Amino acid sequence: MLKRSLALGAMALILVHNHPAGDPEPSAADLAMTRDIEKGCRIPGITLHDHIITGAGREVSLRQRGDLG
Repeated sequence: MLKRSLALGAMALILVHNHPAGDPEPSAADLAMTRDIEKGCRIPGITLHDHIITGAGREVSLRQRGDLG
């Protein structure tokens, strides 16, 4: 994902994925992955604006939850 972002000259990212089971609350793996991507984005200067998880007709923003720096 970061490689593609750099190839496109992106300055920022918003991650979005769904939880097919329905509950959009982030799992421990979602939070760990988001932290890793956020760290990776810092090196080339890409801003990670948010990570949004959808499911069961609603969505959860990790930025709103305070899970992004």
